[in-house]
Amino acid sequence: MSDVLSLQWALLIISSLILYAISPRAKSKETFFQGASQAADQPGFWILTFSLVISWLFAKSITNAANLGLSFGFVGGVSYAMYYFSFLVAGIIIYQMRTRGGFNSLHEFLGGKFGRGAIILFSILISFRLLNEVWSNSAVIGSYFGPVGSGQYILAVLVFTALTLAYSLKGGLRSSLITDLIQMVLFGVLLFAILGIILPEKGSLTPFVTSGEWAMSTGLNLFFVALIQVFSYPFHDPVLTDRGFISDPQTTLKSYIAATGIGFLCILLFSFVGIYGQMIGAEGQAAVEVAKTFGVGMMLLTNFIMITSAASTLDSTFSAVSKLAESDLRPEGGGSLSRGRWVMILTAAGGLIPLIFAPEIISATTISGTMVLGFAPVFLFWNLPAPRISFHLSMWTGIVAGLTLTFGWLPESLYLSSGKYADLFAINVYATIISFGGYLMPMFLDTKSEKITAKETRKREESQSVLEIEPMNAHRSSSRSD
Repeated sequence: MSDVLSLQWALLIISSLILYAISPRAKSKETFFQGASQAADQPGFWILTFSLVISWLFAKSITNAANLGLSFGFVGGVSYAMYYFSFLVAGIIIYQMRTRGGFNSLHEFLGGKFGRGAIILFSILISFRLLNEVWSNSAVIGSYFGPVGSGQYILAVLVFTALTLAYSLKGGLRSSLITDLIQMVLFGVLLFAILGIILPEKGSLTPFVTSGEWAMSTGLNLFFVALIQVFSYPFHDPVLTDRGFISDPQTTLKSYIAATGIGFLCILLFSFVGIYGQMIGAEGQAAVEVAKTFGVGMMLLTNFIMITSAASTLDSTFSAVSKLAESDLRPEGGGSLSRGRWVMILTAAGGLIPLIFAPEIISATTISGTMVLGFAPVFLFWNLPAPRISFHLSMWTGIVAGLTLTFGWLPESLYLSSGKYADLFAINVYATIISFGGYLMPMFLDTKSEKITAKETRKREESQSVLEIEPMNAHRSSSRSD
């Protein structure tokens, strides 16, 4: 076992040092915050597409995919893969905002339409999301080196985060894009290597795609939750949305569409690891338990795919939070590379301190997909003349819904289905209806008020006209009698 642990350490350190060596050093704001090359060229189609996909194939995500395959079979894999339609929704909306609205970021749109308060609330929510990326990905890597809280676990978390931070500091978003390209290729190779091991064990794909039961209680609850959340979920993840503004609109839209299909397929295929685990009666973390059955080689492959996916998301997180602090929140006086790098360092520390000393704090501070349901009408109806109150009614509906889910406030009598995720599904349905109503109702009331005001104005004008005409008629009558 010590030999395996030594090999895992070698994989972690050597792969990180290689990524540091190939990362370009950013010397300009365009390179560090916008991902442009040294020659000021924007990212092309393939580098942008692969960066989008691998930044969402993070360690926690593929762990969840495998575990859902273990729990629900093919239904679980499809349900989780549905979240990757977030790329399609975000790509279309961002394309429209750029080409029709002329916006250069989501913050610019929110500030211009809903004011500074909207920017602050939005930034708080996505900041929690970014910090959670540090916790969740580092925690997954640490779990491969030892039990939670053990010396090996903490050391792995610190070393992995520090090495990823090193090449992020070196090149910012440009480093993230370049390393994402390499990490995506590695992920693809490793994924098909793993599938090449488990699929022959069952002879064909048929046992995998026919596994599970298509019922609400056995996975469809989550399927429909994903279908609801894809209209809001992408907008609380700056790792995804930042990439919507760094290439020309046409290239960007094509990349988001391509990333939808590639991401869906990758996460679905990785769920086959869990489905295989279900077939052999595995329990616990699907990827870990399945890897153990195939020996050291499979364990190292699984470990390496986790390192690859976690690093790709973590470096994207560092570049996203740096851009948030120095570009999005400081559009006039921001853009300092040194401040941007310090923000990365503080983010790494902020994410690791609670993870090391109080791992349970993660579950209490994670911003869930339910909590950001209010983003859906804000961005889907971005071009409607909504007043500021619309934004807050929609957003706070989602926040309350997230708290309701976290603390179990929804009574079972209001559930719409049964089984696991029944509460999640019900709360998402109710909150979506209320948030859309909260967003659209003020516009309806404003329009109705405007119509009433316009009608009253016309009446006053008509009355004034009558008053002006009557004296004239009286004057003419007296003239004729004379």
